[in-house]
Order: sequence, then structure tokens, then C-alpha cells
Amino acid sequence: MEQTLEHRAEVKNGIRRAVFVALAILIELTWLYVQLGILSRHFSWIPGLVRVAALFLVLGIYGRHMNAAAKMPWIMLISAAPLFGVPLYLMLGLPGSTERMRRRYRRIDARIFPQLTQKDEDLRTLMRRDVGVANQFRYLRDYAGYPLCRNTDIQYYRSAAEAFEAQLEAIRGARRFIFLEYHAIEERQAFRRLHAALRERAAAGVEVRLFYDDVGSLVFIDHDFIVRMQADGIRCRVFNPVLPVLSLFMNHRDHRKITVIDGELGFTGGYNLADEYFNLTHPYGHWYDTGVRLKGDAVRNLTAIFLENWNAIRGDDLDDREPGRYLTAPAYQAKEQGWCLPYADSPLGEERTGENVYMNILNNAKRYVWFTTPYLIITDELSRAMTLAAKRGVDVRIVTPGIPDKKLVYQATRSYYNGLARWGVRLFEYTPGFCHAKQCVSDDSIAVCGTINLDYRSLYHHFENAVLFYDCAAVTDMKQEFEQLFPRCREVTEHYLSGRSHVLRIGHCLLRLIAPLL
Repeated sequence: MEQTLEHRAEVKNGIRRAVFVALAILIELTWLYVQLGILSRHFSWIPGLVRVAALFLVLGIYGRHMNAAAKMPWIMLISAAPLFGVPLYLMLGLPGSTERMRRRYRRIDARIFPQLTQKDEDLRTLMRRDVGVANQFRYLRDYAGYPLCRNTDIQYYRSAAEAFEAQLEAIRGARRFIFLEYHAIEERQAFRRLHAALRERAAAGVEVRLFYDDVGSLVFIDHDFIVRMQADGIRCRVFNPVLPVLSLFMNHRDHRKITVIDGELGFTGGYNLADEYFNLTHPYGHWYDTGVRLKGDAVRNLTAIFLENWNAIRGDDLDDREPGRYLTAPAYQAKEQGWCLPYADSPLGEERTGENVYMNILNNAKRYVWFTTPYLIITDELSRAMTLAAKRGVDVRIVTPGIPDKKLVYQATRSYYNGLARWGVRLFEYTPGFCHAKQCVSDDSIAVCGTINLDYRSLYHHFENAVLFYDCAAVTDMKQEFEQLFPRCREVTEHYLSGRSHVLRIGHCLLRLIAPLL
């Protein structure tokens, strides 16, 4: 595709900025280590003090309520190199190092989420239908704060391009407001079409907001992008701008992908606003992605999820004092009577909502559970849920990419194959290219589609969102898509049962050790 001089300059500036930030953090770490070394030579008691601190930190990490695999890299680093590990953990690993952001999010959430009301009759009806499924929705209501919705039609899209066209059409008909929140924006062919639609609606008096993650868009756009958007009447904010300073919150990125139109229509799925997602470019072969459209009551959940990050990310931004005006929409009568619940996951709380939803589905499955994910770097708990389901006769399948976008992460993904395959989990690789869809379907009845990968970054470090839906046509559509997807993949289950050399096994063990940091 043709590149403009402006686009090439944006990419070049973004790469320069990324390199500058990385070098600044590296210099910061080096300076810290050198200073401790110098102090240790002049004050002989400092190494002893650091070792004592290392002992207490290791005990404290061991006692923390967190995943065991996430503890091990810190424990090993602090034990092996206390002069480096102790100060690094104090700067990046302490649970209180994000407390300021936690307080801000609690303040914003207290204004937004109480306005999401639950119709208790919907849950009672589902309890009479299937207690196991109802308890999954109850979990999201009670521990994530998102109500179950019934008056909602769900459209499943088998490709990102199909979803994007529907999204454009809906945006062109917006009357009140348009909210967009995406991990990555690339100012090229696809986004230019979207930009033209947003500009036209803004000129017609529609409120338009655009929110993107700084890391996700770092090499695609620069800060002049915000100026250009605002000049066209599009309010624009950036999530967690990358700064050349060590900060634990800097590791938490906005991986959500949401479009809300007038509080009536909502879109989400695996795709970002960049050309490769719609197969306009092919950096990793054919790009496979999916999405869903919601129409009806459940859109309120997506609206609340957007308003949370938009208002909470910076203390000096003007907040929405009356978010309720965006959480109401004209009455709508859905054609279907299924159940639907859009939800979000945040790294700032102790509840691992994204992982728990997947494990609940696995634990409740009777016949099958099928997943697609671009990365497979999972906790022992999720691995055990998968293998236990397979052991009791459930058909558990996972589709991963055939062509990787990150080779190290790809090898880390493959390091998990053997442990899953030997207990009956079937593994497939999407040979035409890169599988980026994040979805699962189970027992012809329940499904998830959203942004949550089966990896540590999604499950523990990122802001994510997804939709859990039950007993509707979209579940059947997703199941049929899986049935068409498997023949386009190569099954690698048998190969990874016994096909690894000793060298490869050692490499996989090392990758598993650092997997929580990838």
C-alpha cells in the first residue's frame, strides 16, 4: 500500500520515541546498580542489609495472594542478585506502587457502576434453566460489578473486515455520541475511512471521543495525531503515556477494543484500528480475527467500561460529572431472548476476572470447549482446568498462530504444548497466517468473544474486555466458524507429545520461567 510522507514521518518519530524511552529506562537501571555498587565498597554493612532485605522480600512475595508462577521470577532474581533485584522490586513490584491509580479508579467507578442495574428476574429465570451457567453470570455480577442483560441482540462476525464495515455503517448513523477505545490505531487506509465518518458526524453535532493506548500505537502515530483529531471536533485522549521513568503502572496497558454508538449499538472483538487486522496488509500471512455487535440493554455495560478508563487515566482531565446521561438509550425490543454480559478486567484489583471466566467455562463444560488465542502463556491453574476437563472426557481444543508476530513469545507458546497435549488437550496452528481472535465456545450454549488472550499480559497486566453470551444464535455462529476453522489449521498434538529434543526441552523450561514477564 502506498505510504504518504506524513505517515512515514509518524512511524519514524514513533520508533525514535520508543528507542529513547527504552534507553532512558536502561540508563536508569544501570545508574541504580552502579550507585549501589559504589556505596557497597565504601560501606561494608550495605551488602548485609540488602541481603536481609532480600530475605524479607522473598518471604513477603511468597506470602502474597498472587499466582505462583508470577512469584518465581522475582524470588529467583532477588535471591540470585540482591543488589539488583531488591531495588528493582521496590520500584516495580510492590503491590502498593499503583495505589494512587487504584484510588482514582475507585473514585470513578463509584460514580459510574452503581447506575448499572440488574434485573434479578433474568438471573432467577436462568437459574431455573441451568444453575451452572447462571452461577457464571452471578460471579461477574457479584465480583466484577457487571449486570446480566437479556434484552440484547448479538451479531457474531467471522472476520474483522466484516465487523469493521458494519461498524462504519453504524457510525454514519450516529445521532448523540460515538465512543471509541482501542489498543492500537494506525493512521492509514482503514482508519482514514473511519476518520472521515467521525469527522462528518462531529460536524453534524454528534459528540465523538477517541481513546487509544500509547504503547499500542507508538510506532503508528505521534502526538500530533491528537491535535489533528481535535481540529476535526474529535475529543482525543491517550492512555498511560510512555515516559522514560521506571513505574509499575507503565506496565499496565489498555488492551480494550470498544465502540459505542448512542448507547444503542456496541462493537468489540479482537481487532484494532490498523490495516493488518482487515487484511489490507499482510505482515504475517492472512490475519484471522473476529468480533461481535450488541444492540440493546447490554450496550450500557460497554459504555460504562469506556467511561471508566476515559475518566480515570489522568487526574487533570475534566471528568464526566453526569455519566448517567450516556447510560440511557431509547427502549428496544430484542428479537432473541438469550443472555448476555459484557465485562471488563483490570490489573488494579485482586480478582482475575478474565482468567476466572475461562476456568468457569472449562469447569462447567460437559462435551467440548474450543479456544482461539494468539498467545498461549498460561498459569498452572488455567492449565490444570484445561487438562482436568480433557481428563473427564471434554473435547478441549486450542488454535494458535501458524505464523508468529513475536518469535520469542511464539516459542514460549509452544513450550506449553507438551504439558497440555499429554493429558488430552488438542492443539492446532492456523497455517494461513496469524490467529489474533480471542474467543471460546462450549457445549453449543455459551461463548466468549473479546480482547482477552490466554497469556499473562492479558490475564494479569492489561485492561481488557469481553462479552459472555448464552443461548443465542451468535453461539451457534461461533461454533460453525470453529468447525470451518479447524480444516484450515495443522493439528500439532501428536508432534508435541514426543517430538522435542533435550535441547528444546531445556529452552522451553527457561521460557516457562520468564513467561510471566513476557
